[in-house]
Amino acid sequence: MLAWTVYISFLGVLVLMLLPRGNAPAARWVALITAVAGLLVGGAGYAQFQPGKIQTVTRCSWVPALGLEYHLAADGVSLTLVLLTGLAALGGVLLSWNVEARTKEFFAFYFTLIGGVYGVFLSFDLFLLFVFYEIAIIPKYFLIALWGSTRREYGAMKLVLYSFFGSALVLIGLIALYVVAGARTMNVLELAQHPFPHGFQMWAFPLVFVGFAILAGLWPLHTWAPTGHVAAPTGASMLLAGVVMKLGAYGCLRVAMTLFPEGLEAWKTWVAALAVIGIVYGAMVALVQKDFKFVIGYSSVSHMGFVLLGLVTLNTIGLSGAVLQMFSHGIIAGLLFAVVGRMVYDRTHTRDLPALERLHLSRRMPFAAGTFVIAGMASMGLPGFSGFVAELQVIIGAWQAFPMLAVITGGGILIGVAYTWRALQKAFFGDAAEPAVAPGAEPAAAGDSASGQGLQVVSMPERLGAVLLIGASLLVGLYPQVLLRVIVPSFASPLFDWLRQGGSL
Repeated sequence: MLAWTVYISFLGVLVLMLLPRGNAPAARWVALITAVAGLLVGGAGYAQFQPGKIQTVTRCSWVPALGLEYHLAADGVSLTLVLLTGLAALGGVLLSWNVEARTKEFFAFYFTLIGGVYGVFLSFDLFLLFVFYEIAIIPKYFLIALWGSTRREYGAMKLVLYSFFGSALVLIGLIALYVVAGARTMNVLELAQHPFPHGFQMWAFPLVFVGFAILAGLWPLHTWAPTGHVAAPTGASMLLAGVVMKLGAYGCLRVAMTLFPEGLEAWKTWVAALAVIGIVYGAMVALVQKDFKFVIGYSSVSHMGFVLLGLVTLNTIGLSGAVLQMFSHGIIAGLLFAVVGRMVYDRTHTRDLPALERLHLSRRMPFAAGTFVIAGMASMGLPGFSGFVAELQVIIGAWQAFPMLAVITGGGILIGVAYTWRALQKAFFGDAAEPAVAPGAEPAAAGDSASGQGLQVVSMPERLGAVLLIGASLLVGLYPQVLLRVIVPSFASPLFDWLRQGGSL
């Protein structure tokens, strides 16, 4: 059943392209139905899933001469990220309901990306995973370059160049491991049992890990992320932070860490150090930003550092915390970008915090202010939200593996509290004199509508999208077992034999 998440997404693209040009309402409803159907299929797959198992979805020969298969399967990690993708896709559609320019093309690129993301999370043949990975990269360029704002061509090109550079590193590593393994299969389950030579693992691991980690925002190869976030339209920002960055982290875990355990053991301290630098650096840069969206962009770099740190702790609590943080950050970052991009910027035409400080948005846009308060608290890790559970697990896991780095990470969390409160105060609760018109206005994103200085009321689709994401974060925060019950047993599968042999699990 889970395979239909991929098929429904691409079927939605086909229907969208068959719609007559200019029929924006029909395009929106097709997009909404496609997103809801994908989420329902993912939810049904979750309901039927047996924790601890690797469930084969579909498997058939694809390129017999090379031993390649069309192999879709799921474990607890895959399933968690499939659910995240469904929620992010639906939230993004609801928050993109205002797109008027070339609406059907916007949503066609949108669901091409979503279909690729679903495919990556379900692929257990590495060549198939790489194909879906590339499919997910291409639409990002067009979504930003055609519908974005604020140096959109530069942001789109930078994002794609970084992505393709990382893809090139991954492809070299995949070809090398295919040859070294005997050129018979790219099935990750079979390759995980192959004893790759130590010397090979020592260079293959950093090559593949870094190739994927570029997309996860690993410092210092993170600079595409804030630029891309700021340039992207709201729906694309939500996907970029919500699921696209998770493709990189997922690839690090599923490919580099699973297949090259000896390389991982040798390089894990370096990766942990870079992850912690990213946590602290991203938080410190967010603290001094004047552009509201750049604050959220750099906060994404900081929070993705928790994911990478949790992965290399190599203990159950850290690994499960990293996967939970992927889900949590995807939900919370999407919610933050929804407020900043759609609710604030599209109405005020400015993201300049000193300018927003004089607009008293807490009175003029109470729903947006309330939503940002909730999202900000969740981002800071307030108990009751998913971010608290995820970050707590990562820090406990890091304390067991890298005590000094865990202490430094705590400092990054404190800086995170500071930049969140600063952004909240300046954007919504400023005490400066209120101007007659919004200062610092700049052109709105292509296809986004705004009502001038009237600051139109937050629409029903926007409210539904915000409530959906808030509800998901609260559910996982109050009852984390809803995801941990499938995440934790997944580390008992044959894919992680190397970790159990090391005595960490």
